[in-house]
Formats: sequence, structure tokens, C-alpha cells
Amino acid sequence: MTLLRSAAEPATANSDLGDLPSWNLADLFPGTDAPELEAAFEDAKVKADSLAADYEGKLAGLSGDEMAGAIRRYEELSEIMGRIMSFAGLLYQQDTSDAASGQFYGNAQGRVTDIATPTVFFTLEMNKMPDDVLEKQLSESAELTRYKPWIDRLRSFRPYQLSDELEKFLHDQSVVGSGAWVRLYDEHLAGLRFDVDGEELTLEATLNLLSDTDRAKRETAGHALAKVFEANLPIFTRVMNTLVKEKEVEDRWRKLPTPQAGRHLANHVEPEVVDALRDAVQNAYPKLSHRYYALKAKWLGLEKLEYWDRNAPLPEKDDRKIPWTEARDTVLDAYGGFAPEMADLARRFFDEQWIDAPVRPGKASGAFAHPTVTTAHPYVLVNYLGKTRDVMTLAHELGHGVHQLLAAGQGELLSSTPLTLAETASVFGEMLTFQSMLAAETDPGRRKALLAGKVEDMLNTVVRQISFYEFENRVHAARAEGELTAEQIGEIWMQVARESLGPSINLVDEYAAFWTYVSHFIHAPFYVYAYAFGDGLVNALYARYQEGEPGFQQRYFDMLKAGGAKHHSELLKPFGLDASDPAFWDQGLSLISSMIDELEALEA
Repeated sequence: MTLLRSAAEPATANSDLGDLPSWNLADLFPGTDAPELEAAFEDAKVKADSLAADYEGKLAGLSGDEMAGAIRRYEELSEIMGRIMSFAGLLYQQDTSDAASGQFYGNAQGRVTDIATPTVFFTLEMNKMPDDVLEKQLSESAELTRYKPWIDRLRSFRPYQLSDELEKFLHDQSVVGSGAWVRLYDEHLAGLRFDVDGEELTLEATLNLLSDTDRAKRETAGHALAKVFEANLPIFTRVMNTLVKEKEVEDRWRKLPTPQAGRHLANHVEPEVVDALRDAVQNAYPKLSHRYYALKAKWLGLEKLEYWDRNAPLPEKDDRKIPWTEARDTVLDAYGGFAPEMADLARRFFDEQWIDAPVRPGKASGAFAHPTVTTAHPYVLVNYLGKTRDVMTLAHELGHGVHQLLAAGQGELLSSTPLTLAETASVFGEMLTFQSMLAAETDPGRRKALLAGKVEDMLNTVVRQISFYEFENRVHAARAEGELTAEQIGEIWMQVARESLGPSINLVDEYAAFWTYVSHFIHAPFYVYAYAFGDGLVNALYARYQEGEPGFQQRYFDMLKAGGAKHHSELLKPFGLDASDPAFWDQGLSLISSMIDELEALEA
């Protein structure tokens, strides 16, 4: 069955927003039954089998140039398999409720896993090599030295590596293990429908009502969400319990010291740096979120906000829907004001159909930028509804896309940026767009609403994501003591929400089920602190930019082009920044606090 019937999906017309673009996935493969796709599967199998035949058990005996050649072949194989799975995954994300695309994705995942099985030896054997053997190889080959950052990250997992047999078992078992549970979660979440005043809505559309100007609609949407989340608690609780326990078992076998350790290693960031970030944000709760939500309750004429009021627009807010073309021009103008090259790269996403924008039943919720492979290009997914926040989301994801394009020159193994730095370009692009919109706004009421909206976005990025990280910490710790009930998970959720949001938001009992739709908990445990890391980093970077330092743009592009080839300390050094310094995080949080100061001054 051909799921992708044409090279380019037509734009979706919307009377309020204009024509919203859909992806053109033909740059990856023309269709699910295309000869090129089958040829890629066959090529990958040949390359995987020959890699194993030529190198298994022999890596330590290679010369430096021979080792570089082996890694280059491993990288080429990774690119082919990455292209296949990017195509299958993006097709699936367009409609996770479609049985045919789900079947295609599952079959592709299983087939790629089988193809890759003979190559599992490669990274395991590299980690077994004595340091002196590897150092000798590196001294012999400039090409191998280029791969050293990847080798160093790989060997950081060396103390936690299992036997070859167990590693191969985990590789094969992943399709019916964690991968199957994640897919079950995604499909179940995408299939949920919410009754809002007799109208059946998707998750994305219902969540959108929580920022409606009509408080009654917000309340109705909140109750509708809670009702469905509560009804589905058994399956979501089972998924959470299973995945957390599976992670605990694997971590125990690997002798990882904490549940978070694997994420820190993958992010190439020291635990103490993350701890400093978490502590700084938690200590700042009273002067940030607690203070802001008290101010917002006053603006809305309420003694306290209900949970469905947290993202309510201000009375001064311009309720106009922003057409797609205006959103595009707003972001491109902001990017161009920083550097024309940045706007030129972002423009390609619009001109070449690399964006999927319409809200559709079954489409993945939220937004993301998928880098695919370095021989192709990234794709951006948004659910565009015409709000100012949607414009900021577009700017955010295009920042990721620009970063991924610039880093592609590093090649498949070195282009991927650790999550802590992966949010840098996205948050910076969002900040550029916000500052551009703020500078252009002359109406005092709309300016206040725009400033308040940015504060809320930053609170969601910093305070809310650190509270999510704390939620995961506590859930993983509690699950180590035994299986958790839905009530126990809900109580942990309520505890961290009360701590982070403060006394000006009334969290009624039904809010305890709202952890269920945060997909990061399922897809990527402990991912969430990367958002706060990125926001704090960007706040510090933007302060440097505002100081007018000569050459800032070039240093910024150099940082993005480095991809994953450098440690965060090395990337930040040209800007005079150090993430291990607690004052670094306080500087970023001070920017949020100063914006709240400005909002408070407007009330004086």
C-alpha cells in the first residue's frame, strides 16, 4: 500500500489562517512502496553484514587510518538506517491513529533492528579497547582524531557496559520492550477525544481552549481533560510503571549510580551542573512563578487562579488570529535582523515544504524539529492555531532546524548536539522573535500582554520543566520501592505542582491526572531539564548580544556549526560563560525576574 501517494502534500486551507503547509517527505523516499526504499533496506543489510565480517574481534589490531575507515563505514550505515526510520517516523507522526502508517512504522522499526543486530559489536568492542591502544591509533591518524569527540562520549559509558550477549539481547528486545510501550502510549494518547459542550475535540484542540479568553470555556475544557485522563489512568499508570521499572532493571545491571545518570552521560553534562541548575530554579520559585501568578490573579480580578486559568490571556490581549504568512514574515524578519544567513536558512523550511502546520485528528501533539540525517534536511512539526504563542513555537522549532542544518557538516556521528545545548538555537530564535515583536508594539495594553506572555513561556520553560524533572526524580525513587498506584503518582504530581506554582493557583483534585499527557516522561526520561538549561544559557547569551560585542554573530554560528563536536564548556568559553558557576544560572533567572518587575511597575 502506498501511504505517501504524492511527492508533496497539498497545503491545508484555513479561512482564518490561510494555507497551512504539510510536509514533502519525498526528499527522504518517494513512498512506502518505492523501489528506493527497498533498495535502502537491502543496502543497509549488505553494509551491516560486511561491517561485522570485516571488523568483529579485530578493532584493537587496526592501524589509525584503518580504524577511521571502520568508523566511516559505521557512520554510512547509520545514515541509511536513520533515513529509513526518519521517513517511517515522520509519516507516522502525521497520523498516529492510521493503522497502515502505524503498521509500516512498526515493520520498518523491526526490520532495521534486525539489520543492525550484527553491528552491535562495534561500539561494545571500541569500549573494550585499552586506552593505550586507542591513543596509539589516534596518534597515527588525523581522520580518526576528527572522530575523537564521538569516541569520548561513547567511552564515557564504558564503566556501565554489559556483556556482548546481554547488549545484543537488549538491542533485539527493545522493539517489543520499551519501544512497544512507547508506541502504545502514543497511539492511545492520540486516539483520545474530549467532549467540550457536545463537540468532540482532539487533545491539542482541547488544550488550546485552556488559553481561551472565555473563562467558562477554559473551565469546561479543564474538566473535559480531567475526565478523560482519569478514565484512562489504568493504562497510563501501567505504561509509566513498566517503563520506569524497565529502566531501573537496566540501570541496575549496568551499575549506573542514579536513574538520571544515563541522561547526564548522553547530554555530556556533569551531574553537579544539573544539580546547580535545579537548585537555582527551585530557590527562585517565590520570586518567579509564585510572584507572577499572584500578579496574574489580580489582573483577572480573582483571589486565586484555578488550574485552568494558568495560561489564560490577559484582558488586554489582542485576540486576533495571526495568519500563517504573517507568522512566517514575523519570524524571518526577526532572524534576519540578527543575521541574514539565519533568515535564509529558515526560509528554506517554508519554500521547500519542510513544515507540517495544520491541526489534524491523529497528528502528534505539540511541536518538534526532526534532524533526519545529515545528507537530507530537518523537518518541523507544529500545530498552528494562529496565537502569539504559536508564532513563538514556530520561531523555536525553526531555531532547532537552523541549528541542525548548520551542524550537518559535522557528519552523522558528530552532528547530534547534546540535549542541554540542543535547545540553545531554538530558545535564542524565540527570544529574537519576541524582542522584535515587543519593539514593534506601541499599544500599552498589547505590550503588557506580550511581555506577560513571554514571562509565562519562560516560566513554562524553566519553572515548569524543572518541576517536571523533580516529578520524575520522585516517581523513579518511589517506583524503586514497589509498583505505584495512579493515586500515588498523582500525589507526587500535585506535590511538585504546588511547590512550583505557589499559593495563588488552586489545584483541585482532578488536576492529579494531568501528568498523563506529558509525553517526555514516556519518550525520554529526564529530558525535560534540557529546556531549563537552554533557557538559562540563552538568557546569558542574549545579554552578551545586547552588549554589542563585535563578532558575536560569527561566534554564535561557529557554536551551532560545532554540533556535538565540543563540550559545553568549550562552546561557551568564547562568550565568557561557564555553566558550572552557580552565578551563571542566577543571571538567567534574573532576566525573568526583571520582566516581572516591569509588569509590577505597570500596576503602580
